[in-house]
Amino acid sequence: MPVTDRADLDTVLGKAVTILRAFRPDDRVVSLAELVRRTGLHKATVHRLSGDLVANRLLDRADGGYRPSRGLFELGMLASVERSLLELAMPFLQDLYERTHETVHLGVREGHDVVYVAKIGGHRQARAPSRTGGRMPLHCTAIGKALLAYAAPDLRREVLTGPLERRTPHTVVVPSILRGQLRRVTETGVAFEAEESAVGLVCVAAPVLGRGDEPLAAISVAGPTGRFRPEGHVAAVRAAAAALGSTLTRRDLLR
Repeated sequence: MPVTDRADLDTVLGKAVTILRAFRPDDRVVSLAELVRRTGLHKATVHRLSGDLVANRLLDRADGGYRPSRGLFELGMLASVERSLLELAMPFLQDLYERTHETVHLGVREGHDVVYVAKIGGHRQARAPSRTGGRMPLHCTAIGKALLAYAAPDLRREVLTGPLERRTPHTVVVPSILRGQLRRVTETGVAFEAEESAVGLVCVAAPVLGRGDEPLAAISVAGPTGRFRPEGHVAAVRAAAAALGSTLTRRDLLR
C-alpha cells in the first residue's frame, strides 16, 4: 500500500481500513494468511476484524478466504461529488465513444494521482492499466497532464520537484520536458500520452474546466499504437470536455 494511503495502525478503524485496502483489482479470494502478509497485522487481529467486516457487509466469506462485499460498492456510490459528476458526464462520454469507438475515460485529481471515475471501452478496447476507481500518477497519463497543467502552481511544483516514477521506458521523468508538455497543454487545450503508462497505448485528453479555468476533471480517448492516432481525435475530445465544463458551471450557477 502506498505511504500516502497508509492508515493509522494504532486504531481499530485504521486496521480495518488497512485490511480493505489490501485487496487488489484482480483478486478473487484472498486467504487469511495472505491478508496477514499484505497488511503486516497480527493473524488474530486480521481474523477478528475480517469477521467484523463480514458482519457489516464490507467483506464476504468465500472458500479459502475473503472477498470485497457488494456493501463496499454501495458505499462507494454514495460519494456525492463523483456520482453527480458521472451522471452529468455520461451522455458526453457515450457520445465520444460513439464517435471514436475507442476507450473513453473520465478522471479527477486526488493528490498527485488521477482517479478514474468512468471507463467505456466496448469490444475492442485497448489493453490499459486504467480501471474505474483505480488511480495512476498524474505525470504519466494524458488525463493527468491535462489536470496538472491547470492545477495550482504549488501542486505543479510539488509534482515536478518530486520523484517521477518511470512506469515504462517512455515515461517522461525529466522535469524540464514535463514542464514543457504542460505549457503546451495550456496553449492547445489538449494533452498527449505516448506509451507512458503502458507500452502500446497512446492517448489524448482535454481538461474539464470550471469558472476561472479551475480543473474539475478531464476526458480522454485511448487506443493501441497500431491503429489509433490521437491527433485525429483532438477536436472531439476538446468538444466533449468543453461541453461538460459548461454543463457543470451552469449547474453550479443555478444552485
